[in-house]
Amino acid sequence: MSAAPAHPSHPFDGDPVFDLHVGGKMEVACTVPLAGRDDLSLAYTPGVARVCEAIAADPALTQVYTWVPNTVAVVTDGTAVLGLGDIGPAAAMPVMEGKAVLFKQFGGVDGVPICLDTTDTEEIIETVVRLAPSFGGINLEDISAPRCFEIEDRLKERLDIPVFHDDQHGTAVVALAALENALRLTGRTHADTRVVIGGAGAAGVAVTKILLEAGISDIAVIDRKGVLHSSRGDLTPVKRSLAELTADRTGRTGQLADVLVGADVYIGVSGGTVPEEHVATMAADAIIFGLANPTPEVHPDIAHKYARVVATGRSDYPNQINNVLAFPGIFRGAFDVHASAITEGMKLAAAQAIAGLVGDDLREDMIIPSPFDPRVGPAVAAAVAAAARRDGVARR
Repeated sequence: MSAAPAHPSHPFDGDPVFDLHVGGKMEVACTVPLAGRDDLSLAYTPGVARVCEAIAADPALTQVYTWVPNTVAVVTDGTAVLGLGDIGPAAAMPVMEGKAVLFKQFGGVDGVPICLDTTDTEEIIETVVRLAPSFGGINLEDISAPRCFEIEDRLKERLDIPVFHDDQHGTAVVALAALENALRLTGRTHADTRVVIGGAGAAGVAVTKILLEAGISDIAVIDRKGVLHSSRGDLTPVKRSLAELTADRTGRTGQLADVLVGADVYIGVSGGTVPEEHVATMAADAIIFGLANPTPEVHPDIAHKYARVVATGRSDYPNQINNVLAFPGIFRGAFDVHASAITEGMKLAAAQAIAGLVGDDLREDMIIPSPFDPRVGPAVAAAVAAAARRDGVARR
């Protein structure tokens, strides 16, 4: 095997972040010996032709004789990258590489970063459909709302492999896991908990839906114009559907300041800043998740004045709501049973598995396990695989 090429000095030479990224963060590695003619005849021609003919006769054999069943496409158009926004597909590549190596490190899943030079919904859908035979699953990443909802839904309709938009569902799974433990710590039940969700984008929609699936029904979702409710004439179809499931049932209207009064939980997934005077009106023993990066909607110093449990999306504070707790194990579990889709039951199972790992260590600064806890990936994978069988989407 030839050595990797040497890299010359670069514009940011000496900066440890840029130094680490020189040449990218991943490579393709050979898993079979190629030491001589016999090895070559088995791995490539003429031997490989027999495998190709067998797959042509029975396409399901790709699940045995190729890397497809353990490989996920990490697909973006670069329109909603981390906290950077629409920076385009080229600039998104370091993040997609990072996602791919997290898949490998924490789930044993091979990820291939794919940055598409289009923001057209139809072109993205058609491109992914045509690429799909090369992959066992599709992880959509950093695609802006509301296009991300339609793209995911239509790909689910057209493909018989798992399609998962991590910005939505990964965030939702980990947020629910953390919230389950925060509720246990503060003595609350699903039925008596009132939640305010700041943000009606990809993450806000998914968090709301998974909380409803978990049995929390008193939820108000806020966008820039206030509470989502159907009497507003400016709602998109996605927001209208969310309003019907939330504030329309409780009768809540108004602005963030109105619904925060007496609220048990605030989950921020939109950015911006919640004024301290509004935070101060929440219920005793409140729970505050400010998940915007790098600046939480409620700074932890402010949140701790009024809340018993505080979480952020940052690694330098306790209780980081980090998607890496979810997506590697979810795909690992789905791949282990050759699942045709990722169901709501599989997401709930993942959240329950993550929450359960905290166990007797539960305390105000420990409502969620560390991403480096070696139990996380296997526990999530096992729970997801079992849920796939219960939900009838497992094919082995």
